Amino acid sequence: MSPITRISRKILLIFAAFVFGLFAVSFVPIFAVEGAPHWSYGGAANPTRWGDLSTDFAMCEAGKEQSPVNITGAVKGSPAKIVFHYSPAPLVVFNNGHTIQANYAKGSTVTIDGNEYELLQFHFHTPSEHTIDGKASAMELHLVHRNAAGKLAVVGIMLDEGTENPLIHEIWQNIPAAGKTNKVSDRTINAADLLPKSKAYFSYNGSLTTPPCSESVKWNVLAEPITVSEEEIDAFQKLYQVDARPLQPTNGRVITLHRE
Repeated sequence: MSPITRISRKILLIFAAFVFGLFAVSFVPIFAVEGAPHWSYGGAANPTRWGDLSTDFAMCEAGKEQSPVNITGAVKGSPAKIVFHYSPAPLVVFNNGHTIQANYAKGSTVTIDGNEYELLQFHFHTPSEHTIDGKASAMELHLVHRNAAGKLAVVGIMLDEGTENPLIHEIWQNIPAAGKTNKVSDRTINAADLLPKSKAYFSYNGSLTTPPCSESVKWNVLAEPITVSEEEIDAFQKLYQVDARPLQPTNGRVITLHRE
């Protein structure tokens, strides 16, 4: 299957999920975190209804700087000022019922415009949540960071179908059941192995793409994608067929391109 056909299929799956959600329960397996309202990507708790599920999720509907967005019309910004300081860490895989997440040990950081953020975890979405000039990728990787003041910065990387990614393959081999964490004692990973050669990126002010959809998130989407194999994409979609929030309006926000 070609990458274009695969991406088109994923867009159709998102549409189908919302139609299905008007009269059926979610097709996505969910692990309900204690005390948190149930939300999903389909069924009665789909993204169009997140804001109604809880007052804690109000920003999902009322927010004006929501993510993801279509990255287009970017203005030229200063040269890329993003420096990664990622170190090897034990492999810890968490299946949270919405996606597959790798929790990261302390000590790995990214510096953006002189501000340091610590890597907390990274996780995956299919298809990509962001689009670039209207083009979606098969998947998207989010590396989530937090600074000393508690502010979040997310680095997004597009995943196109192509050659196998060894690190992602290793994660897929150690996925636990929904709601479980697998601490793999004899394995380490390095998030640096997920980075493309080019560090050019698009930046904008946005939000979490899942409830509670909190804003004031600094988004940095790398312009160059990495690849994953068809088998790796299929393996993820057997667990989570669609786990991508639809595009949100930019509402006049400026998107900036930082070239190397």
